[in-house]
This record gives sequence, structure tokens and C-alpha cells, in this order.
Amino acid sequence: MKALYFNNHGNLSNIQYGDVPEPQIGPDDVLLDVKAAALNRLDLWVLAGWPGLNLHLPHVLGSDGAGVVAAIGENVTDFAVGDRVAVDPTVGCGHCSYCQTGRPHMCVRMAILGEHLPGFYAEQIKVPAGNLLPLPDDVSFETAAAASLVFVTAWHSLIKRGRLQAGEDILIVGAGGGVNTASIQIARLAGARRIYVVGSTDEKLAQAEALGADVLINRNVENWGKAVFKASERRGVDIVVDNVGAATYAGSLRALKKGGRLVTVGNTSGPVFEFDNRLMFAKHLEIIGSTMGSHADFEEVMSLLFAGRLQPVIDTVYPLADGLVALQRMQNGDMIGKLILLPPT
Repeated sequence: MKALYFNNHGNLSNIQYGDVPEPQIGPDDVLLDVKAAALNRLDLWVLAGWPGLNLHLPHVLGSDGAGVVAAIGENVTDFAVGDRVAVDPTVGCGHCSYCQTGRPHMCVRMAILGEHLPGFYAEQIKVPAGNLLPLPDDVSFETAAAASLVFVTAWHSLIKRGRLQAGEDILIVGAGGGVNTASIQIARLAGARRIYVVGSTDEKLAQAEALGADVLINRNVENWGKAVFKASERRGVDIVVDNVGAATYAGSLRALKKGGRLVTVGNTSGPVFEFDNRLMFAKHLEIIGSTMGSHADFEEVMSLLFAGRLQPVIDTVYPLADGLVALQRMQNGDMIGKLILLPPT
């Protein structure tokens, strides 16, 4: 089958498009014909590799996707060939205490499709049946693929971990990425009083405003920490969501009001940094880590998407064969929302 894959870790020059072996399903799996897949910055990190990431090569990238059931394992009873489905990308072992209590995203052997396991940048993929969600006929494959990872990440971080309440002020660091565009919508749906967004271009900030942001700050034009402080009448915000990491962490802490919460969901600018601990204890701050979410979180946020109350932002749709072009655009940060790949039909 055709796929976008790599045989060696490195940069985008290692990406190939061609034939890889077809997946072989087990008794609890389904085989999906992939109808749409979405890019995530995670793809670039997986390609680069890190100590302890041991993949079966060639490795197919892609953590987000949706499709049609092509075959089912002998133990699968909830789905049938021909069903349209969305896919939760988090795979747990099914046996540890976290999995047994509905928290596969905290599993001691947690894996993500496209990261630790073969992903969606292919004509077909093997998926545990328990990760599927029926996809309504009026919701496109592209919409489902664009939403899966970023919306469950944003939902879990804001609502479950961050405890965002109606009437609170929130700062979202970043305007154009999938998690950020999802976070703006979820914050508005949750009843946030004011949504502050820091972005790198006026175009991305205009999109953020269209999604519901109230205060727009171009980080290339003004000191965003001071701008948040001034716009909040020198109080700061209740909660900050930061997936940038080293470059923004200190500013995010300073933007919080006393008793505020920083939710850290990523580190696109680097994972290692230092901060002034006096800010922590003097302002009674909390730092909260969050990644992915439970299958219940996935079902909750996707039901809102299926009802039209949330909507992923899709920038451009490419054929799978042009996946390298899309990956290059993502690496350059040259998009607003999600880039989509369509396997050959």
C-alpha cells in the first residue's frame, strides 16, 4: 500500500512516499481504509527521534485520521465493514491501573498512533476497535481527522486539568496551531470572560478573533507580557495555556494573576528552561501538566464537534503523495489550523 514513511530518523529529506507492507489486524482490531489524515508538529519530532524511541522501521507517520472500516477482528462486535469512524489516537495497554480506570492517556505503556505505532499517512491502518467512534454521515472525514488529537488535547487541558470556569480570563500562547485554534473555541464555549491570544502574525490573530478571541497581541510588535498585564487592568489572567515552552514560559508565569494556573501542554521551542521561583510562591501559582486525554474526553469533545458547536480550522488539503510539501509548510509555521492529507482512492 502507498504511505508516507521514513527508514531512518533525521530531517525531512528522510521522508519517502511509496509502498509499505499492509497492516495485519489482531482479534480486537479493525482495519481502516484511511479517508483523511491531518498533520501535527509531533510528526517532526518523531522523524527527528529521541533517546528511548524505538520504532519498527519503516515507520508511517500521522496521529490524526478518519476512515471506513475495511475488516474486523474476530472479537469485534461494535463495528462492521463499511462503518464511517473517527479515531482516538491514544492507545493504552488495557491492563494497568490507569487503563482499568479509564485513563489510557496515563498508561505506563501509553502509545500514540503515528508516534509509537504506525500512523495514518497510508492507505490503510490497524486500530484497536475500542479507539473508534461512529462518524455521522454529515461530518466529513477531513473534519474528523483535523479534530482528533488537537481537540482532545485542548479539551482535557482546559476543562479537565485546567478547571477553566465561566467568567475566568484565559491567555492562549499561540494563534495558528491546531491546539490553539481548538483552545480558543473551547474557552468561548466554556464561558470565559476574556480570551487573550498571543500570535506571530496579524493574519493568525485575525483568525483567532474570528474564532472568539477578545484581546489580540502580536508578539513581534509589542512585549506580550506587559500587554496582557495592561489589558487585564494590572491583574493578570486566571489561566494560561502554553504549548511553546522554553521561549514563553517565563512570560506565561508573569501573565498570571495571584492564584493563577499555568497549563503546559507542549514545548515546541524546547523542553528545558528555568524560571524565577519567587513568582511561584509569592503569587500562589500552579503549574499543571497535560497531554492527550481519556477516551471519555475524546467522546465528549467530538460530540460537540458533531453537533456543530466546535469546528476545526483547516488550512489546505493535499493528496498523500504531496505530503512532503505539507510537512515543509508545517515546519515553517506557514499555516493557520490544520493541513490535511488524502490517500489515493
